[in-house]
Amino acid sequence: IDHGVQAPHDPALMAHLVAHQIPLTVCPTSNIKLCVFKDMSEHNLKALLDAGVCATVNSDDPAYFGGYMNDNFVQTFEAKPSLGVTQAFALASNSFAASFATSEERGAWMEQMFACIDRYAV
Repeated sequence: IDHGVQAPHDPALMAHLVAHQIPLTVCPTSNIKLCVFKDMSEHNLKALLDAGVCATVNSDDPAYFGGYMNDNFVQTFEAKPSLGVTQAFALASNSFAASFATSEERGAWMEQMFACIDRYAV
């Protein structure tokens, strides 16, 4: 589902999204440009993740909304100090789960992510 940031207004929808792990392609910079949220600090990406929603970060017409995928990650994480490595890992793994990649490809990418986290874990 594109965006999906209004889903928390409907508890039954949220329960359905979580139960069926239906991915949301969240585009934070366009959510700000479209005045869905006043500024990035108000974005509900962490609440979606905390609720168990399969949220991913994406770009939405970057030339118009100003923000390729990395920009969306950086701007969101800079504006929301409550987002950390746990949420970054969840967003990346959700993107693999939501992709059309084979299970072998997803497994290999997850192994690489675990190796990276193990390397930098304190």
